Amino acid sequence: MKAKIFGYELILDLYDCDLEVMSSRKKLKEYVDKLCPLIKMEKYGKTLLEYFGTKKPHTKGYSLLQFIETSSITAHFSEHWRITYVNIFSCKSFNPEIAKEFTKEFFKAKHFKARFIVR
Repeated sequence: MKAKIFGYELILDLYDCDLEVMSSRKKLKEYVDKLCPLIKMEKYGKTLLEYFGTKKPHTKGYSLLQFIETSSITAHFSEHWRITYVNIFSCKSFNPEIAKEFTKEFFKAKHFKARFIVR
């Protein structure tokens, strides 16, 4: 039986990010609003942004969820470590290089790790 591709996932770990960007509700919404057209994805509903984890320094920060017509974009932000974790999953193919470079530049990451998975 031939395996079928269900989707594509880009996993990004970005280090030494700009604290002002990663802790700003406005900037996080802007990130999604600019990323979706770049990777030719259509937003489905509003961007969900919650700030929590305030009982421990390393868990404090925003989490983001943006449904897209073909799946979702999620992100978690550790202000304490200035690390941004982003997952882009879609049943529709997209250019992971464009998403990776845009995300790295947007959060002004000094270092990053990227993995791209075909599922």
